[in-house]
Parts: sequence; C-alpha cells; structure tokens
Amino acid sequence: MDTPTTSGADLATLAAAITRVRQNIEHVIEGKAEVVSSALVVLLAEGHLLIEDVPGVGKTMLAKALARSIDSSVRRIQFTPDLLPSDVTGVSVFNQSTREFEFRPGGVFANIVVGDEINRASPKTQSALLECMEERQVTVDNTTYHLDAPFMVIATQNPVEMEGTYTLPEAQRDRFMARVSMGYPVESAEIAMLGSHTRSNPLDDLEPVTDAAEIRKLVEIVGQVFVAPPVQQYAVALTSSTRRTPELALGASPRATLHLVRAAKAKAAIAGRDYVLPDDVRSLTSTVLAHRLLPSVEASMHGRSVADVLDALVSAVAVPTGSRA
Repeated sequence: MDTPTTSGADLATLAAAITRVRQNIEHVIEGKAEVVSSALVVLLAEGHLLIEDVPGVGKTMLAKALARSIDSSVRRIQFTPDLLPSDVTGVSVFNQSTREFEFRPGGVFANIVVGDEINRASPKTQSALLECMEERQVTVDNTTYHLDAPFMVIATQNPVEMEGTYTLPEAQRDRFMARVSMGYPVESAEIAMLGSHTRSNPLDDLEPVTDAAEIRKLVEIVGQVFVAPPVQQYAVALTSSTRRTPELALGASPRATLHLVRAAKAKAAIAGRDYVLPDDVRSLTSTVLAHRLLPSVEASMHGRSVADVLDALVSAVAVPTGSRA
C-alpha cells in the first residue's frame, strides 16, 4: 500500500478554501453546521447530495447557497410530473437553415445541478439522471456528450408520505453519495432568520468565494489521502453486514462501499489529516448508507426502522486499531 502523498501545504489550502465556502453558506443557512459539513464532504468526494425533508425548512436554500459559493456554471431543474427526460438531458433539433440536426443541451449541462423536488417527477424522467450521475456523460441519439468537472447534483425531495411524490428508484438512490435532512431550526436560529430573511433574500448578496478550477484541485488533494488496508477492510465489513442480515431486504452495494471510503477521505482532509481513521468511516455510515437500504417485511412488522438496523450492525462490527499505516 502506498504511503500518504498529501502535503501539509495542500491540506492547509484545502482547509482555507472550505472555511470560506462554509462561512459563505452559513450567511444564509444558520444553525445547521452538521448539514453544511456533509454537503462539503460530498462536494470534495465528487459525489451527489440528496436533501430530504418537509417543505419550508431550507432544502433549496442550502443547495443554492452552495452553488452560488462557487464561481462555476449552475443550472436549476424544477422537477414536476410533466417534466420530460429531454428537458433534463437535452434534445436534437432540426435546423432549417443548415438542414442538419443540432444538439440543444438540457439542464444537466452545468458544474452544479440543483434538482428541486426530484421525487415529484415520474420515474422515467428521474431515470434520465442515471447516466450523467454515474458516468459524467449524456448520450442522446447515439452521441455521447461529456460533462465538465466538477459535476455535482444537489437534489431536494419531500418525504414519500406527502401528496404528489414518487418513490425514487433504487438505482437512483444508490447514485447519491449521501442523504441529509435539514430538520427544523432551533428557536434562536429561527428568530435570527426573521431578521435577515424578511428584509431581503440573503442569497442575492452571496458572492462566489472559490471557482471550479480550485474545486478540481481540492478534489485531487482528497484523492491522495491515505486509506490503510485495515480501514478498507472495515468499510467492506460494514457494507457486507447489511447484505447478510435478514432484517434488510436490500443491502448496500459495492458502489456504496466506494462512496463510503471516498467520503471518509474528504472528511479526513477537511479535518487536516492525510490519512483516514476508522472513526471517519463509522461517522458517515448513516449519511452514506441509510438511504440505500430497504427493511424486510419482518423488520417493518416489528417496528424496526432502517436506522435501527444500521445502528445495530455498525455496533457489531469490530473497529480496527493501529490503522494509520
């Protein structure tokens, strides 16, 4: 196994950039430090973020604040029942003057794509995102168009119990590196919001504090973070345990293991370390794995949620020691 190659200067550069972005977002989103941290981890790990919660708690505001903090191309797609797959990926249109078909890009052709209320579109339209989220490319009429890096989908969705929503397909959920919930703000944060949000929209005053080129460099720094074999084995043991338990009808995929390790590398880098600790992996299990899992009928009948099952599995897996090298 290679030894760490990330320098202290690289980590200092990353820390400074992430601090700027975090502070910028917190001008708009108050009292949600943990949710903001999760979003930044996903950004540096080249993943996609799913924000799920009830209406009105700031899901879209968080997505927009992160997007506006980076000087890059940003597109917003409002998912509705009548949205077509071609609205997402693009379409070939016949040009009468040139007598040729020309491609008109859809909403995914941007560095950051904000998908608002993704589970209000039909499963067919949701599936239009599958290729671009996994392969960073779009294929239309047998022609493949590559998407520029960085590429991140930040999608919001309402709980499936709410009217007018569809359940995200398993393949779609598996492509999101992490799922977070905003939750209701504490009273002090809600009072502060009344003072700052009723006069004007704070998003209007938000200026970029980094750009796409710097984010690409930060992603490269995260890629150099060292993951020792025992930590890799620990990550595999965690995801494997979800596949064996009878309490889950669907366990974590190998893609989930990859996402878990990549997110742990980003978290370690943000913490100023050039190596991943088992605690980095363990702390991310709920955020990275829970939305991919399905409880069995027996578990549901006994009132066992996915979170309950996952907590028990994580507690049962032995944590490695001496895992830096």
